[in-house]
Parts: sequence; C-alpha cells; structure tokens
Amino acid sequence: MGTRDELVESARELLWERGYVGTSPKAIQQRAGAGQGSMYHHFAGKKDLALAAVRRSAEELLAAADEQLRTPGTAVERISAYLRREREVLRGCPIGRLTQDPDVIADPQLRAPVDETLTRVRARLAEVLDEGREAGELSASLDTAALAATIVAVLQGGYVLARAAGSPEPFDQAVSGVLALLAAH
Repeated sequence: MGTRDELVESARELLWERGYVGTSPKAIQQRAGAGQGSMYHHFAGKKDLALAAVRRSAEELLAAADEQLRTPGTAVERISAYLRREREVLRGCPIGRLTQDPDVIADPQLRAPVDETLTRVRARLAEVLDEGREAGELSASLDTAALAATIVAVLQGGYVLARAAGSPEPFDQAVSGVLALLAAH
C-alpha cells in the first residue's frame, strides 16, 4: 500500500473511532507512518483527506450491502443475509457514526457522501423489496421505500443501542424485530 492509501486507511479508522473533530492531521500521519509533507503532497488538508476516507468507507459499505443483496434467494432471505452479516457492532457504522459529528453535518461537502451512501442503501433495499413484491412474496400494498427507510433506521439505531449497552444483544434484537415485521408482510 502506498503512502496515499496508508493516509486514507488511517483517516478511515480514526474517523470511525474518534469522529472528524477528534481526528487530527498529526494522529493520521502517526498512524500511517507518514510525514506532514507526505500528507500535504497527496491532500490539500484534513478535509480533503477526510472526504477520501469517507468515500472509501462508503464504497466498502455499499459493496458489502450489494454482495448480500445480490445473493440467490427470496427478497426476505437476501435482506436477512444483509442484516445478519458479520459486523463490528460495538464500533457502530463507519458512515452512520459520522451523522453524529456536528462538523460533518454542518459542512455540506463532508455531509454529502454520508447522505449519498445512506440514500443508496435505502434505494437498493427498496429495489429488493420491489422484487419481492413483484414476485408475490410481499404484499402488493407494501410501501417499499418506507420499509427500506425503516430497515436502515433500525440498523443504525441497533448500533446505537448496542454501543450504549456495551453488548451486541440490542442490535441483534432490533434486527430480529425488523425481520419479524418484514415476514408479516
């Protein structure tokens, strides 16, 4: 991995652990084993590096979601596979956690990839739900966009509950609950 990639990976990890405010350029450089000159050779500054890191996290999150949602099976089976895939629950979602960072939310450039990622996940879930509705697996009256938003909200809320409890159990309960609601349709 080159210096640029090391800086991006270090920024990703620190943003996930500490958020934007708590991530200093010096901490990124130290974790990456790179000097200040190297960082500013590749990036205009902290914000530029943070954008690259958030975009990489978004790409990974979307790829993982797509991998689960493209597997063979019914819509409910694919959504279940997506919700039950292995995650670092107690660390939270690397994208969702950024919504709690006031500097990210206040800056349209930093907020945009966060919003785009969550919007794309909702859209992909809605597509799978539409497929299930068209196949007769789900109720024809189902509002797939609303249910997709609910699934993402439950997932993100599950992370919050698990982190607060210091246990993945509330996350698992939230996932089981939304899957039970989905099965009822």
